[in-house]
Amino acid sequence: MPRSGTVPRFRGNGVIEFEPHEYRDPGPDELLLAIGANAICGTDRGEYRNGSPIVPGHEAAGVVIAAGADTTTAPGTRGAVYLMDFCGTCRSCKLGATNQCLAKRGDFGQNVDGGYGPYAISHESNFFPIDDATTFAQATMLLDVMGTSGHALRRAAQVREDIESVYIAGAGPIGLGLLVMTRIKYGADFPILVSDLSEWRREFAETFGVGAVDANDAETVRNFQPDMAFDSSGKGAARQLAMSALSKRGSLICVGHGEGLELNVSRDLIAPERAVLGSEYFRYDEMPDNLQHLQENRDLVGRVITHELPVEELPKAFELFLSGTTGKVVIVQEPGA
Repeated sequence: MPRSGTVPRFRGNGVIEFEPHEYRDPGPDELLLAIGANAICGTDRGEYRNGSPIVPGHEAAGVVIAAGADTTTAPGTRGAVYLMDFCGTCRSCKLGATNQCLAKRGDFGQNVDGGYGPYAISHESNFFPIDDATTFAQATMLLDVMGTSGHALRRAAQVREDIESVYIAGAGPIGLGLLVMTRIKYGADFPILVSDLSEWRREFAETFGVGAVDANDAETVRNFQPDMAFDSSGKGAARQLAMSALSKRGSLICVGHGEGLELNVSRDLIAPERAVLGSEYFRYDEMPDNLQHLQENRDLVGRVITHELPVEELPKAFELFLSGTTGKVVIVQEPGA
């Protein structure tokens, strides 16, 4: 039977209104979820400012309440939803590179109703089960915060084995994810330098036990000479600085979409044997390892979340998030309420 619920409608110009909405039953290979949490992402600015014809929210976790034909997931199963609705049969998917699917069916919360509503429909292949000890808010960390950041670190490890220092440009949620995942991968004493224009974000990053500098402090960044630099800011100036600061055989991993990068191939790449890599979201098959990391480091990962607010306070939550004085802001609701 179709289910009705009240959903937030993003009208544009920062206006969010609530209205009734009806959800269909899940079809073949689909699951109907009651949403328990959805984390706000920087890319949600587009819907917040420009409006959206669907219910946004692409960092969602919830519980299965109905399953369509040809599924094996039992109602009552708790889990998180992988953003990219990958086909599972193309060349990329057969290799496990679901983030590079050649026949992607869509993006959860971006062209189909997502996690800011009370319910959502997902293909079973995009649903990742979690244990009962993991809260729905914690489960959202498996997505952009741990997933995107962990994939970038895996990309870096593909081009260099002896990584001894990391620089992170940008201390927003993805930058914090890179910080946390670097700590998990390389240990508490591993040298990490973070930069940001925001004093609040720098001070917050420092509470994780790392160095933090103003993004304009080029001298300190260059003197650090990191083996790996990650840009989560999407700013061209940040990428240029990171590139110039790298040690020999270092690499710049671009995680944040945005502006460009200018290169002198001989000086920047060939002579020092540096590399520039892109890193897009993450692979579905990376989620089991990340769940284990979350289970073993709940306090560390959980500190990235600075605010949990009910869906009724979604306008306030966006104002907080866009103020630049928060870590991750998560919208929570009682599934099926």
